[in-house]
Amino acid sequence: MTKILIIDDERAIRSTLREILEYEDYHVVDVDNGIDGLEVLKKDNVDLVLCDIKMGRMDGMEVLSEAQLIKPDLPFIMISGHGTVETAVEASKKGAYDFISKPPDLNRLLITVRNALERGNLVTETKVLKRRVSKTREILGESEAISKIKETIERVAPTEARVLITGANGSGKELVARWLHEKSNRANSPLIEVNCAAIPSELIESELFGHEKGSFTSAVKQRIGKFEQADKGTLFLDEIGDMSLSAQAKVLRALQENKITRVGGDKEIEVNVRVIAATNKDLSKEIEAGNFRMDLYHRLSVILIHVPPLSERRSDIPTIAEQFCEEICSDYGMPIKKISNGAIDALKSLPWTGNIRELRNMVERLIILSDKSITDKDVYAYANPGGPIIEPSTTETGGKVDPPTVIAGFNHFDQFSSFQEYKDYAEREYIKYKLENNAWNVSKTADDIEIQRSHLYSKIEKYGLKREN
Repeated sequence: MTKILIIDDERAIRSTLREILEYEDYHVVDVDNGIDGLEVLKKDNVDLVLCDIKMGRMDGMEVLSEAQLIKPDLPFIMISGHGTVETAVEASKKGAYDFISKPPDLNRLLITVRNALERGNLVTETKVLKRRVSKTREILGESEAISKIKETIERVAPTEARVLITGANGSGKELVARWLHEKSNRANSPLIEVNCAAIPSELIESELFGHEKGSFTSAVKQRIGKFEQADKGTLFLDEIGDMSLSAQAKVLRALQENKITRVGGDKEIEVNVRVIAATNKDLSKEIEAGNFRMDLYHRLSVILIHVPPLSERRSDIPTIAEQFCEEICSDYGMPIKKISNGAIDALKSLPWTGNIRELRNMVERLIILSDKSITDKDVYAYANPGGPIIEPSTTETGGKVDPPTVIAGFNHFDQFSSFQEYKDYAEREYIKYKLENNAWNVSKTADDIEIQRSHLYSKIEKYGLKREN
């Protein structure tokens, strides 16, 4: 339900506004001063504020300015019994959506409230869509490794130097490449991405350099390759360690001469492209094995940037997790969930073999499955089933169980013959974990996991769960 906050020191005005808005099915909260109003904004998810201008302790303009720091996109409607054009203009300059004089006209008030709420929704939706469309996000973290990467990007991006980015899958290599482009002199030109590992070796040359009509069986028309598409811009060759040797030779020539030839063609085409490459492989070992050209390696690695795995920069996990939590809650249109200190410690203790990508998936899972806040118990209960098993200890201490322990190096999918068998296993372990944490108080456990008590008894009987002495 839409929540509206009324801030006004006149009881009669607050009562009148509350009666009108509640009749229209809005949820209304009212306070008699600006300081309390700001506290409500910090704690609750408010959709709109109606704020008086002339108040004691803190006037409406001050409240508006402070609120802009807390929730910049929150629509404000200012109300006053001493309305002037100058006051309305000042309120608009400070970010207010509209200005209404006292006593408010009923129809004008309701129309303004509806329009302000619609504008607020549009602003939120626009931000979500922009974030979904744009893959360039902030590089989060303040660890020494991340600070060094940010500094390198600032120095290298404005130049034309080629960059080779190394790091494990999911560590954020693509994000580094995007920021190198965004901060370069080519930012207004396209950034073209090629995943060399996803393209079959027999098609990679056509993908990169294009082909002429009739150059091979399925070439029914001329195709422009990625090098030409990226002209005057940046070409990002992701997972370049998986590129075939024949394609490597052509890429090397393109880098040396700034010219390409389409497959099946004989015309040389000049291209002005900055190449950024990335790989999760050790290219020195690939060179020794004869899988990668040394001369291409030296052409690409004018600047080397290594992105460390998340396990080597655990101090960044709180910042990254909280940012993901804010983004995902915003995408789902729900209040932002708080991640407890215990949950942060639990997140830091996990192995994170999937790096940043795995952490984002984990945070999304926790947001969906946890209650109002995310606790360490949630982290252990909903940890990635594709990784090491996380099992709760069965030892009770004062009605609580010890934190779960990680059984490393054991992929537990192998023990299940069907998806239903795995679901039953997961449900059994989850119910057992909750019962033990609640000292086998069935009523409390049923409330915790939001099922009927009779249903929980059926589950206990189904899985043969018994309280251990």
